[in-house]
Amino acid sequence: MFRIGFACMYRHPGHSESLKELETIERAFNPRSTTLRWLNSVSQDVAREKLSDIIEHNLTAQSRLLDYVGTLPKQLRMLRLSSDLLPFYSHPEAADFYRQPDVRKMIENGFSRIGAAARSLGIRLSLHPGQYCVLGSDKPQVVENSLAEFEYHADMIRMMGFGRQFQDFKCNVHIAGRLGVEGIRAVWSRLSQEARYSITFENEEKTYGVDDCLALADLAPVVLDIHHCWINEDDYIDPHDPRVERIIDSWHGVRPTMHYSQPPESLMELGFCAEEKLEMPALLEKVSKRDLYSHSKRMWNDWTNQYVREFLDRFDMMFEAKDKNLAALDYYAGYLADGAAVKAFNAATNTGTGGSHC
Repeated sequence: MFRIGFACMYRHPGHSESLKELETIERAFNPRSTTLRWLNSVSQDVAREKLSDIIEHNLTAQSRLLDYVGTLPKQLRMLRLSSDLLPFYSHPEAADFYRQPDVRKMIENGFSRIGAAARSLGIRLSLHPGQYCVLGSDKPQVVENSLAEFEYHADMIRMMGFGRQFQDFKCNVHIAGRLGVEGIRAVWSRLSQEARYSITFENEEKTYGVDDCLALADLAPVVLDIHHCWINEDDYIDPHDPRVERIIDSWHGVRPTMHYSQPPESLMELGFCAEEKLEMPALLEKVSKRDLYSHSKRMWNDWTNQYVREFLDRFDMMFEAKDKNLAALDYYAGYLADGAAVKAFNAATNTGTGGSHC
């Protein structure tokens, strides 16, 4: 059975609620944060109380988000958790705070509940450290910070009861950094066992493409991002390209995950139609490649939506769209699900479908 999922944040359909009501609803599902500058501007007691409140909210919000995902059809039970659940966890200035017994107990219990809920509800989980996790950097301090940041994610995975076997949980990074593939190999032995079990490498738009990730396939699985590949190679990868089979093989029998996004809907204002393939030469006559990096709100281009269906017999798919769960719901209703089931589901959840057309 295929799964499609969404990343990190909940978006409410908002058919009748005011903007303020929508913000209140969404706040209950989504994480909060603060700044190190603010924490350093107040007393230690105030800072610790603030961090404790944020962490308690974030763990509760993620549990609530899992409960929501657990109400969806089984094909939609896939979720990327937020990396921001424990603010400054890998920062030296917060180390003492996170060593406090009451704080450890709170976060261990919270993550234990999240892991148990995911297993009970059949939700496939993942994490994706941000752009500052650069394991292939040529700067030693950046490498040290990146290792600490990845191990922060490994700690969350461990507390959820995952990281016990190969790819029972996906934690995805880009190769990144001037040293690239060789830089990754140089630090590989310094990663914990849980980190090595969980890590995957995703191709990017500019520097390290599919072939670079495949050069690390002996270490970890490759996550195919078809949007990044399209920008990097100027065309969509053929679903039967031999490299796709090599990507699947890198998962060693675990169902692979791929990433799916589209460029912004603003391309329609320039004359590009939802029903037609987005051809790179024509696009570059009107926009730069960097204009294509951003993600769309929904999956508006019908040609691309039809194209990615050719991967779903072999891959689970993480949707990277600004409208998060709503984009995945739209796609599921429009391209994958039985019509009667969709109508019943939409009626029960008060969601609608509908894409953009030129």
